Amino acid sequence: MSNPVTMTREGRCGLITIFKPPVNALGQAVRSGLMKALVAALDDSRIEWILLQSGGRCFSAGADIKEFGQAPQAPLLPEVIDAIESSPKPVVAWMHGVSLGGGLELAMACHYRLAAPEARFGLPEVKLGLIPGAGGTQRLPRLIGLEAALERILSGEPIGSDRALELGLVDGVAEQGHTAEEVRIAMGAEFAGRGVRPTREQALHSSSDDPLDWLARQRAALALPESGDLAPLKATEALEAAFTQPFDKALARERELFLECLASPQRQAKVEAFLARGSDSRKAQPGGDDQRGTNP
Repeated sequence: MSNPVTMTREGRCGLITIFKPPVNALGQAVRSGLMKALVAALDDSRIEWILLQSGGRCFSAGADIKEFGQAPQAPLLPEVIDAIESSPKPVVAWMHGVSLGGGLELAMACHYRLAAPEARFGLPEVKLGLIPGAGGTQRLPRLIGLEAALERILSGEPIGSDRALELGLVDGVAEQGHTAEEVRIAMGAEFAGRGVRPTREQALHSSSDDPLDWLARQRAALALPESGDLAPLKATEALEAAFTQPFDKALARERELFLECLASPQRQAKVEAFLARGSDSRKAQPGGDDQRGTNP
């Protein structure tokens, strides 16, 4: 089996590329490959900055759903994300196709984010009865603000590049037809020259005078539905932690809430339904690869 993550040097740029068709799901082999590639880039004195990109049709559709409910395999996605965000060399993400769930959380840990014009971004975990569990509820409000973050998490729907740029989720969008590797590297170098910029160190912001009161009102409006789906309420709790606790403690709280959702029977039913839909789709398309990300 070929390595799903490679690291090559292009001048002063360390080019880390994920290629795990069809959707670059962040399974154990990809997570381990990312850690090894990052170490190699950091150890090479000729490399001054890193461009994280993917081959194929998208940046990443998220976690490998086949790993849900199984014993965790190191390195976990939060560990990979922390290593990237802690890099002493600037890391720039190049995003094309979709960046969903854990794929978007991975990109949000990079110091800068650039996108192809057709790219789309989303956190669809709520559709599987989950909340983002690798920092999404903590980094997203630092990038786009509390109100927009809650809307994106509760809807689970993706947005396009123009809207992502307007919100501050991405830092730049390439012009149509200008997405070749040399263009990506040139764009990335411009942002990398500004230095390291960890998302976790950016200030939280809200358009409300009292963010906690606003969150409390949103939570009150999300009375537990008859289905017993915990995810929307747990999402508001995770965002509240972002505004009331230091980053590391709030991140740990997000993980606790994610695991609570993961253990709920409602979540299991949603995942089984999603897998069934995927199975029906493959029956209709013989020979299809059954690797899936978290995108419902």
